[in-house]
Amino acid sequence: MIKIRLLAAAAALFLSFGGAQAAPDPNAPLPYADKPEDVGMSSARLARVGEVLKADIAAGRIPGAVIAIARHGKLVAFDAYGWRDKAANLPMTTDTIFNIASMTKPMTTVAALTLYEKGQLLMDDPLSKYYPKFASSRVAARDAQGQPTLETVPANRQITIQDLLRHTSGLIYGNRGNTVVHKLYPPSASDGKNTAQEFTDKLGSLPLLWQPGSTWDYGFGLDMTGQIVEKITGTSLGRYLRATVTTPLGMKDTGFYITGERVQRYAKPLPIDPDTGMPQVRSPEATTPQKFDCGGGCATSTAGDYMRFATMLLNKGRYSGGQIIGKATAEYMLSNQLPPNVRNLIGATDPSRADYGFGLGVAVKQTTGVTRMMGSPGAFTWPGAGGTDWWVDPKEELVVVYMSAVPGPVRWHYRQLINALVYQALTD
Repeated sequence: MIKIRLLAAAAALFLSFGGAQAAPDPNAPLPYADKPEDVGMSSARLARVGEVLKADIAAGRIPGAVIAIARHGKLVAFDAYGWRDKAANLPMTTDTIFNIASMTKPMTTVAALTLYEKGQLLMDDPLSKYYPKFASSRVAARDAQGQPTLETVPANRQITIQDLLRHTSGLIYGNRGNTVVHKLYPPSASDGKNTAQEFTDKLGSLPLLWQPGSTWDYGFGLDMTGQIVEKITGTSLGRYLRATVTTPLGMKDTGFYITGERVQRYAKPLPIDPDTGMPQVRSPEATTPQKFDCGGGCATSTAGDYMRFATMLLNKGRYSGGQIIGKATAEYMLSNQLPPNVRNLIGATDPSRADYGFGLGVAVKQTTGVTRMMGSPGAFTWPGAGGTDWWVDPKEELVVVYMSAVPGPVRWHYRQLINALVYQALTD
């Protein structure tokens, strides 16, 4: 019996470091291609993904990772590397659960769009329709150097639902700058300090950094969207997402709170960031209930689950015969929503997505060149600060989901690295 257990453990460890699988992974979100060449990808070049990740894991750069790559609706990779919890000697598995942080935002967007399709929510609806305190929003005045001050001027217009979904509301994250206005704002909605009412009241009392509609700047738009979804539906964002998105898609391990056996599958970062020397923790700690479901960054998921969600968007709202949102709605969500006169500060938030446009809840690539990332115009994405990333390239019929517990600045390196390693494997 001991020998059998040792052999099983050895086999699991072999798989966790990218060994060939003897049978299809039961967690696979899509069917496997017979071989990558059948869908226009090189087996030899795809192997570079595992080689690079294994080398970085051995060097102590990252604890581990899961990557799922699909082309033309078939998986060419669904592999786990390294460690789910290195200190506990637990190998990574494809069903490992990760903090997906801002990868929550596209899901919240889809939830809101299901209400849009029912006529219960419109893009021009003012935020004050749901939270009257925002009817009298004011905006920080600028000094002679153009820096924001604590003096305020009236907003030129009200914040709309479209502003919330495309980050042009002026409601900014407090940890994304050092101005006097940034210092008034909380760093995120996932700190567990405030109830939903306290959170929305706080935001409603603060000056906006920018006039609504004038500037793309990262902030609380999707957190406020999640609260609007709750107001309209009379239920929590998590329950509404389960009913309309995650359960229909078979995303069984996606949610806002991890309990039971799932706790054992929850990925941990390295205790110390190898680059900064700073301690690393999971944030939020999803095994502890939050005071509300924050639509901007509190969900957890697996690579397989998120591949289902991303594939649904590639298929314009469809997955396995079901329709989550309509074709036209999906096309609207995934189109650039930033007019030419809007100041675009995406690169200040995520250098790897500098020079992208932005749709509803997702960044949208506008050109083949210029950006730091390869891909076709129309490719869409939005990563997570905990070390997770994904993108869809509709022209190439390519979907990639990369999950790792790496909350430090090195996550930007892996966004570019995985992008390069995947695209170099394309052969047609």
